Amino acid sequence: MTAFRDIENRDVPGVVALWRTCGLTRPWNDPVQDIAFARGGPASTVLVTEVGGEIAATIMVGHDGHRGMLYYLAVDPARQRRGLGRAAVRAAEAWLASRGVWKVNLLVRPENAAVMAFYERLGYEVNPVMCMARRIAGDDQPASS
Repeated sequence: MTAFRDIENRDVPGVVALWRTCGLTRPWNDPVQDIAFARGGPASTVLVTEVGGEIAATIMVGHDGHRGMLYYLAVDPARQRRGLGRAAVRAAEAWLASRGVWKVNLLVRPENAAVMAFYERLGYEVNPVMCMARRIAGDDQPASS
């Protein structure tokens, strides 16, 4: 099984580069700030794994005391379809379970059918709920992130 660990300071540039390569960043979200925020408390982190000394996969995971959330699942395109994505999700689920969290949610953009199919293969399903959002900082930016 692939070993994931908490991100370290030395990993941040490689993680940001991977997220950009995978098309996960958005102009209104500073990935360095997102990483710092996730690392700022005990309820969230970024998990990483390396292959050959380089960041090969990541997943941001956190919880609100009731439900877990997954973000920034990224696998180096040259290493995709080898189980790293599945291993990242399972590592995040284990991180949540070790903290007593019993359910995990995630957001997928509706045009991303391949990612939805990936999560469906892992046992995730669409919940009949509507996600609503409002930015409370930087109101000039889109609410979706």
